[in-house]
Amino acid sequence: MLFSSPVFIFLFLPIVVGIYLLLPSRLKNLFLVMTSLLFYAWGEKAIIMVLIVSTVADYLCALIIEKGYRKTGMALSLLTNLSLLGFFKYFNFAFENYKALLDLLGFSHPGIMNVPYVALPIGISFYTFQTLSYTIDVYRGNIKANHNLIDYSAFVTMFPQLVAGPIVRYSDIHHQLRNKDISIQNFSLGLQRFIIGLAKKMIVANTFAEIADKTFSYAPSELSSALLWFGVLAYAIQLYYDFSGYSDMAIGMGHMLGFTFPENFNYPYISKSIREMWQRWHITLSTWFKDYLYISLGGSRVSLPRVYVNLIIVFIITGLWHGAAWNFVIWGLANGAFIIIEKAGFAKVLKKLGAPFQHFYTIMTWLITLVIFRSPDMGYAIDYYAQMFAFSKGNIPSVTYFSYFYLNTQTLIMLVIGITFCLPVYTLIEQKLNMIMNLNNTTHVMMSIFKIAFFVLILFVSASFLAADVYNPFIYFRF
Repeated sequence: MLFSSPVFIFLFLPIVVGIYLLLPSRLKNLFLVMTSLLFYAWGEKAIIMVLIVSTVADYLCALIIEKGYRKTGMALSLLTNLSLLGFFKYFNFAFENYKALLDLLGFSHPGIMNVPYVALPIGISFYTFQTLSYTIDVYRGNIKANHNLIDYSAFVTMFPQLVAGPIVRYSDIHHQLRNKDISIQNFSLGLQRFIIGLAKKMIVANTFAEIADKTFSYAPSELSSALLWFGVLAYAIQLYYDFSGYSDMAIGMGHMLGFTFPENFNYPYISKSIREMWQRWHITLSTWFKDYLYISLGGSRVSLPRVYVNLIIVFIITGLWHGAAWNFVIWGLANGAFIIIEKAGFAKVLKKLGAPFQHFYTIMTWLITLVIFRSPDMGYAIDYYAQMFAFSKGNIPSVTYFSYFYLNTQTLIMLVIGITFCLPVYTLIEQKLNMIMNLNNTTHVMMSIFKIAFFVLILFVSASFLAADVYNPFIYFRF
């Protein structure tokens, strides 16, 4: 069930939140677990058993660890989680490579084609990392195991962050499971955040999704270099507004339910280096890898060559986390390589060249690596690069392309809006409005009315896009 679907916005969410707020505190977590499982089962049906097994397994493993069998409990947790993730997410990838190897060696057999395709459970990467962080933190002694299965299940299955994050750690919300901030102020804050996220998704991300998808549906040789550059720019805008919009909606719904989730994006497109980009992009994933993998490998406390090896390992796994395909592995390697280059001394060179060049370098590098991320395979990515830098006019006339890809006045306005709000413009406006509201009561009332009108307007526009049945994919569901 998409957050940006009518059935979720106009049926599931208001009914669930309405009943949840009316229930006594002792029943809220149980109701949250039941409705979250319903939310997940809506699209996944029987595959919900993977989520249930993962949840119960780590609940029991944490208790085993707390009983003193630390290594046994941690080993069982790792075995269960990595086995489930490995089978459901990487079996098809491994099997395809196995078949390719057999074909190469001349050992292929017709019977091998009868192996069934394994369906990918939505959000398995997110909730696997979430439950793993819990058992690792119990193992390290950072938190105590939760003996209440309902409370623990609420932490894992909570529908706002279940299928696409943010990756919430138990230490972030364990107090909130029993002491929720149920208030008009928190609900209002959550509603505003949800509407902002919905607008990001429906108005901006979906506009550029269609352009990006159509661009990457062509053979690169068919399009001009300029159009290919615009296509990957459209994808960069779509990716940011799609995922950050989803995170905003999740964080907003968390507030409505009395929880505070961690931030997941901090204006990554203002970064001055690829390293900074990763500190601002998908923050909960980056910090997860840092705290549970990079530091476990030795982090920066080892020799410089070993630090570089650690970074490469982390980014290979980061690539694989995003998708079971070689282009994701190479995309991860590319990002790791740029961070190593910066760490090896290029960061100092960047500082001397000034902020404009730093921003230009970062955005150009990010766009170039996104070609690998978005391409169906590395062969397509190589062709795309060749045409991008060939300064070719392509085979399809620009007039035809512009007509087919809706590159009209509306799209140009969306482009300006998309680029503008990649910058911390909204934060600055909000800060100024809050300062004005605090001047006197009259100003406070006027600004409050203005804010309400603003959010009603963008909700109406978002709902209009929804009612028009516009192109409405969601990128991170497949991760």
